[in-house]
Amino acid sequence: MKRFGARVLSRGKDSSKSSKKNKDSKDGTASPNAAASNQSPVLTPSSSTSTLNDIRNKPLPPNSAAHPDHAALGGQAQPGNPAANPGAQDRFNAGGPGQGANGAGTPARHGPLPPTVIISPSAPHVPPPGAAETMPHDLAPPKAGQKSLMYDRLQQTPKDVLEGPKTPRRQHSSRFDISAHRELEKLPGFHEVPPGRREDLFMKKIEQCNVIFDFNDASADMKPKEIKRLALHELLDYVANNRQVITEPMYPVVVGMFAKNLFRPIPPPMNPQGEAFDPEEDEPVLEVAWPHIQVVYEFFLRFIESQDFNTNIAKAYIDHSFVLQLLELFDSEDPRERDFLKTTLHRIYGKFLNLRSFIRRSINNVFFQFTYETERFNGIAELLEILGSIINGFALPLKEEHKLFLTRVLIPMHKVKSLSMYHPQLAYCIVQFLEKDASLTEEVVLGLLRFWPKVNSTKEVMFLNEVEDIFEVMDPAEFAKVQEPLFHQLAKSVASPHFQVAERALYFWNNEYFCNLVSDNVEIILPIMFAPLYENSKGHWNRTIHGMVYNAMKLFMEINPQLFDDCSHEYTEQQNSAASREALRQRKWAAIQDQANRRNGVNGNGNANPAAGAPAGGALASAQWVAGSGLPRVDEADAAEDNQKRLNSLKLQDGDRAGRRPDMHDRQNSVGSARSR
Repeated sequence: MKRFGARVLSRGKDSSKSSKKNKDSKDGTASPNAAASNQSPVLTPSSSTSTLNDIRNKPLPPNSAAHPDHAALGGQAQPGNPAANPGAQDRFNAGGPGQGANGAGTPARHGPLPPTVIISPSAPHVPPPGAAETMPHDLAPPKAGQKSLMYDRLQQTPKDVLEGPKTPRRQHSSRFDISAHRELEKLPGFHEVPPGRREDLFMKKIEQCNVIFDFNDASADMKPKEIKRLALHELLDYVANNRQVITEPMYPVVVGMFAKNLFRPIPPPMNPQGEAFDPEEDEPVLEVAWPHIQVVYEFFLRFIESQDFNTNIAKAYIDHSFVLQLLELFDSEDPRERDFLKTTLHRIYGKFLNLRSFIRRSINNVFFQFTYETERFNGIAELLEILGSIINGFALPLKEEHKLFLTRVLIPMHKVKSLSMYHPQLAYCIVQFLEKDASLTEEVVLGLLRFWPKVNSTKEVMFLNEVEDIFEVMDPAEFAKVQEPLFHQLAKSVASPHFQVAERALYFWNNEYFCNLVSDNVEIILPIMFAPLYENSKGHWNRTIHGMVYNAMKLFMEINPQLFDDCSHEYTEQQNSAASREALRQRKWAAIQDQANRRNGVNGNGNANPAAGAPAGGALASAQWVAGSGLPRVDEADAAEDNQKRLNSLKLQDGDRAGRRPDMHDRQNSVGSARSR
């Protein structure tokens, strides 16, 4: 798997782009709040780690999880470690006041941004000694996005832009149920009241957080909004920094507050879907209510990660309905919210054993609807990341349920047009299955060949990437089962006129394990690959392909020189006999055409001659030829008799049924007589 992770990383975009985009943070354009904040490391996503990176269509990260509880989801960047995440603190306020959310120098399209959220210092979650992990964490699934500042816009607005219709706003608010009474009063802090009254104060602050505001109007209810934001931060600090503070009455009110603030209808998408979406050009659509939503996510994560959290009590409130509503939120266009949802659902899956099967089935239903109905869902990559961690923890031997999930859900997802948005995560899940059970290799490879793209070169390159990843974990015995259909497809890819497809297929010969498999089965593979390799070495338009083809042919020549000479001699004979084979083919077609002409009675002038073409005797002896058309006319009486004989021979008439019910002819006669009377 080390080679697998290193190779996937090498497919990412050039690092020079990311270093170029990181200049803003190095030049001092970041907010001064970022330098002043001194936060403790946290394990859940926070305001300093939630970036604008769109997590779709990005390379996989290295396995560098800093904490075992986050290894299964790739590891979150820690704000307390500036070396690990340079310039990531307060990336949404970059450029200081007066700048929009779209980058330095871009005019703000929607007025001032909401106030910056700053997380108070909090202690990291440390599992109790001897506590058993509920999820496997030995291999991190791919992070959906690592490219920094990917959505920065141009430094200056073009001067030659004509005045016209305004572009759609990049921030919008979901349809929340706005509270009627929104006036709030500041409550004292937890340190200002005696310990006996803190639970009652906790309940009052939760009640304040149930008030929902309209964030479309930034100037409305500014003081109550700030009171609610501070209350959320105080609740977050209280749960994170104290022990033995979670009591049973808190569970329903906390879950209810989470549902009140977050469960909402997702608005229609503003960005194009599928292949039309360009991460470099299309900005993510951000939720304007994020200053409150983010802290609600952080508080709920800290609540369920707390050592005092009791799953037996919480399962009465975190149930099937809660999970389904949580999955609906994955369709949010805000990548920051999808990142929090991914972590939240993963924690729920790890702690609630009674919900695991239901969560897997519900995710399957989302994938089914996406694959076969809508082909539109924003959170596919995040759900696949969660499944990558889940698959890694499957017990052996695999259950039939899990094998069906692979063949009926994951493999058909390769046919969706927007495959590029989630392909790294999908390929990771496929490889995880093959590492668990090598006997699934044949079914997986044949499934990929069934959905192999015919004319889409971009998808074909992705398929070739995935096949090479599968080669890394393929057993030699399983390779022997799929080598012929697989190398027939590789031969087509090598012969592709699209140089990127041919180049990616020829890169396989740089893989040492692949070359070992080929050398062990060269008697079958070389006859399949010789013709496209030889033809590309002579006639491909791209010179880079010539060199790579030469290296592949040289490898075959070194493995088995005698077989190489035999294939070369056979190919030469085929080329020499190509003209004679083409002439033989033409003669066969001419004979068929001549036979057809005689049958149809076509003479040299093109007029029909029924006497010349009419058959004598046989099955068509009673057929009459239509003058001028050259086609026989079958006698309808004979045809009716033949049909009746067939019906009689099949004995389709049922005596009992005929005795019970009159036939159609009798019913029609009775109806006609009744009308006449």
